[in-house]
Amino acid sequence: MKTNPFTVFEQAVSEQDLEQFRQSIIEEGFSGFRKLLEGFRDRLKRFDETEAESTSALLACAKKLFPAPVQFSPSWAKVWDEFERIIGYKIMVLDAVQAEERDGEWQILIDNPFTNTDIVCYPSLSFIEGAYMYAYFRTDLKQNEYIRLQKIQNVIMAFGSEGAVITEKSKDQ
Repeated sequence: MKTNPFTVFEQAVSEQDLEQFRQSIIEEGFSGFRKLLEGFRDRLKRFDETEAESTSALLACAKKLFPAPVQFSPSWAKVWDEFERIIGYKIMVLDAVQAEERDGEWQILIDNPFTNTDIVCYPSLSFIEGAYMYAYFRTDLKQNEYIRLQKIQNVIMAFGSEGAVITEKSKDQ
């Protein structure tokens, strides 16, 4: 089984390692670069404040190795800018919520009160999942849209097939 390109990138220690990596991605073309981006996106999803600096450094390095991602696909013309904004917004969320306040269930809510579009809600998230999704969606908010990352304190839930109401407190209370 071939090694994940992002893992190879993370583990590169010398300029020679990075150049070999760069050449291998260029040789693989679209597919190799896509795998690199998938690994990077996974890193963006899971990093916390202890990995924020190293994640930013990896992005800076990737931007130097591949300054024109558009050569692999037009849809990736601004991928480094998107990743940079995701990192920035996620760091903002990590800084705003203390570690001891992060347990329990979180949700993302996106709405534009000036349109008749549906409210979008992503429930049942861990804090780190919510922080990533907040950062991801925050990068592309439209005029008058807003996004909320909020902690769920109590849940009242019903299933149509049961007809009964299930009430539970969130796990951290």
